[in-house]
Amino acid sequence: MINISEVLETNRMILEENLDVRTITMGISLLDCADSSVKKTCDKIYAKITRLAKDLVKTGDDIGREFGVPVVNKRVSITPAAIVGSSCCKKPSDFVKIAKTLDRAAKKLGINFIGGYSAIVSKGMTPADELLIRSIPAAMAATERVCSSVNVGSTKTGIDMDAVRLMGEIVKETAAKTKSRGSIGCAKLVVLCNAPDDNPFMAGAFHGVSEADAVINVGVSGPGVVNHVLRHTCRGVGFETLCETIKKTAFKITRVGQLVAQEASKRLGVPFGIIDLSLAPTPAIGDSVADILREIGLEEPGAPGTTAALALLNDQVKKGGVMASSYVGGLSGAFIPVSEDQGMIDAVNAGALTIEKLEAMTCVCSVGLDMIAVPGSTSAATISGIIADEAAIGMVNQKTTAVRIIPVAGKKVGDSVEFGGLLGHAPVMRVSKFSCEKMIARKGRIPAPIHSFKN
Repeated sequence: MINISEVLETNRMILEENLDVRTITMGISLLDCADSSVKKTCDKIYAKITRLAKDLVKTGDDIGREFGVPVVNKRVSITPAAIVGSSCCKKPSDFVKIAKTLDRAAKKLGINFIGGYSAIVSKGMTPADELLIRSIPAAMAATERVCSSVNVGSTKTGIDMDAVRLMGEIVKETAAKTKSRGSIGCAKLVVLCNAPDDNPFMAGAFHGVSEADAVINVGVSGPGVVNHVLRHTCRGVGFETLCETIKKTAFKITRVGQLVAQEASKRLGVPFGIIDLSLAPTPAIGDSVADILREIGLEEPGAPGTTAALALLNDQVKKGGVMASSYVGGLSGAFIPVSEDQGMIDAVNAGALTIEKLEAMTCVCSVGLDMIAVPGSTSAATISGIIADEAAIGMVNQKTTAVRIIPVAGKKVGDSVEFGGLLGHAPVMRVSKFSCEKMIARKGRIPAPIHSFKN
């Protein structure tokens, strides 16, 4: 059994090293909210979310106070909206009504984000999928707390390049519609390959159709803790000691999340789903994955050896997490978002880190090219090419990859953009000047790799 003494062991981590429970996310199935009427569907969605999650924020705050563990975000994820609205939505504006309903529910509950304005199109798009995707720019412009995701590929099915091409256009349009706010709509939109059904982290969270009616998923984060331990105990040691230290630290962090998840599940009367142990950084000084890479021995992230160091870190985090909880899921590993990690921002500004190097790093970390600002003049085809590259990495390596890229309207390389809060700020990074337009113009799917045939 887990008890409060295990949390007290980590008191220093909480007080001095930025350890927190990054999110308690309630996943809610909206399959029973589908109706032939858009209004009735929206009414059912609002009623179910506000009923099941009415105590989510209070419960998270109460647990945080009682256990001394900061619970930073309280969130909700829903069944992909393209499925829920498939019977009633006949045009993109119908889906926007659903997005506004989700935003209204999120504001009523006091949660910071609600995820699941999503479509799963790894093998092709239904009419409802395409309508939702085409509605994303207007939905992101009309809402504050709604997050959107589109899964365009998987190891089993290959990559839907028609969806990839469309998403390049959608990202550009979303940036334009939210240009007065630094194109922030794109910060709430992610394109995935091999998306998990139980991810508690935004913007890629949705409640999979294989899930129960409602579940509690918890995301724990502790890059500051790992960095502190390495700085004080592991300078000059061999790789075996280094790996053991990271693994043991990840174990302790995950145990804190396990306690919080079980307590939240009990108080809310909702089954516990998974713990996602992801070293998800924040803009706070010292809460950086980049700083961990420096402690491992890199002058700057992006130096030779960066991919190997990140692979080591990611693997030990997963090993420690799996030992600490029987239900580890979601993404679990190390995130490398640029805008949300001050150390990564510093590496970009120093000229050490490029999009190409970040892409190489995504082969061995938890997600992909995350929170990267690029010039507003970047073409839709180039964005689609970047999405296709990341999807191919995920497909071939049987892992989740994602692209959250922001072509900031009116910005050029060397500028910066401020998003605020956990989204941080980002330097505008250079992209290749060479075109992939003719490739992106091809129609159809990239087939699944040979190792997908395992049945």
